[in-house]
Amino acid sequence: MAIDQKDSLFTLIKSLSKSEKRQFKLYVGRLGGNAEANFISLFNLLDKVNAYDDKLILEKTQIKKQQISNTKAHLYRQILVSLRFNPVHQNTRTQIREQFDFAAILYNKGLYKQSLKILDKAKDIAINNDENNLAYEIVEFEKVIESQYITRSISNRADELTIQAKELSLRNIRISKLSNLSLQLYSLMLKAGYIKDDKESKLLTEYFQKRLPKYKLSELGFKEKLFLYKAYLWHSLIKQDFVSSFKYAQKWVDLFDEQPEMKKQNPVFYLKGVNYLAESLYLIKYRKKFKKVLSNLDFDIRNDMIVLNENTRTLAFLYYNQNKLNLYFLEGKFTKGLDFVQKLLLEIQQYEEHIDAHHTMVFYYKIGCMYFGAGDNERCIFYLEKIIQNKDLKMREDLLCFSRVLNLVAHYEAGIDSNIEKLIVSTYKFLLKMNDLHQVQRKMIEFLKNLSNIYPQDLKKEFIKLHEELKKYENHPFERRAFLYLDILSWLESKIYNVSVESIIQTKAKKLLK
Repeated sequence: MAIDQKDSLFTLIKSLSKSEKRQFKLYVGRLGGNAEANFISLFNLLDKVNAYDDKLILEKTQIKKQQISNTKAHLYRQILVSLRFNPVHQNTRTQIREQFDFAAILYNKGLYKQSLKILDKAKDIAINNDENNLAYEIVEFEKVIESQYITRSISNRADELTIQAKELSLRNIRISKLSNLSLQLYSLMLKAGYIKDDKESKLLTEYFQKRLPKYKLSELGFKEKLFLYKAYLWHSLIKQDFVSSFKYAQKWVDLFDEQPEMKKQNPVFYLKGVNYLAESLYLIKYRKKFKKVLSNLDFDIRNDMIVLNENTRTLAFLYYNQNKLNLYFLEGKFTKGLDFVQKLLLEIQQYEEHIDAHHTMVFYYKIGCMYFGAGDNERCIFYLEKIIQNKDLKMREDLLCFSRVLNLVAHYEAGIDSNIEKLIVSTYKFLLKMNDLHQVQRKMIEFLKNLSNIYPQDLKKEFIKLHEELKKYENHPFERRAFLYLDILSWLESKIYNVSVESIIQTKAKKLLK
């Protein structure tokens, strides 16, 4: 019986490129005895089939049932060893580790001087590339060797290594505290979402300051600054202080612009920094700079300014396309964006093995918004239902909440109101349960709930009244987020002036000087 294709070995083999498969066969074929080995037979079989199946392995190879587990484990390891030798997967960290391994071999053979020479070079590379953990590990190994390889300079050397170890240790502790803080803030964001009032804002700031280590900016290295700005960024985002989030995202990206070689050494951090910068610019509607950031990202991807592997290629796909959608929203070009959406949906299918379900749902929400802005409410509902009906996935509360609110509005716009009362009740209960019922959402649901009691001639008057009530929340520190996920004000204006949402947003975009 075929099992889930997410079998680790099967997934790994299917992820290999043609050149990686060719290299693997050359690697295992270096010894003639491997030609008929069980693990080679298993590789050749899994490379050809579309699904993993134990029964097929027993039928098509000489592998016995009790051998399957060990053969799979051996093949998995051999593939990883082969990939390790592939230049595509080589970077500064792997080179430093390789030199460390060579030094360990020489040390075990009693060739202390040769070992120390290699370690000294590896340490310089590690320090110059801000690989402080590896540098500290090298220094500790140097101390072990120096305690056995006696030289005339042993006293000075001991002092030098002791000071170096202490400095690296303090730097690593600081990096660890800063990275822990940024991760804890990210976790808070996923669990509780944005702050909802002054009390939560105060608690968040106390939480942040209590865990922020003391530092002097002038003494910080690349990684320390990176995690410092990352922590401040998350603090700003959770507080909905989007100007500050732009400030720290810009500092994050500036680090890489000041040291361009770090884009290749730390491509994931660079891509994430650019994404947060673009998102912050989108949130403050700084369109001109947003387009420049997006253009720079496209340039870096196309001109190999960053290392592209399966991981970074997926991140580049996610970040570029999510922000490309945001650009259509900023400019109000929803109808034009539909052509882009069609291409994007095909690419999402190509990346489905690499994109997690949450990011796919984010794409669906943005695609739903694109259809809503273009006036195709039924297609909007189609993509929102993919999010709402997904009971197994743990997603951000804000995504779940606004998907349901937009779904209500789209049902009203599409004239699908046969069960709208039931939909309103279920949405209201859901928002209460999620503890995310803001004033904007509450007033929207109350308005939709009373629509059936409003005479047609009074409808425009009610739209104007709701617009006036919601307008005062547009710049409210804790309520304005609702307008970022769903431009309710532009929708109401489209009803008041009897024009499309698209034309309203385009008019506003033209008025923005930035």
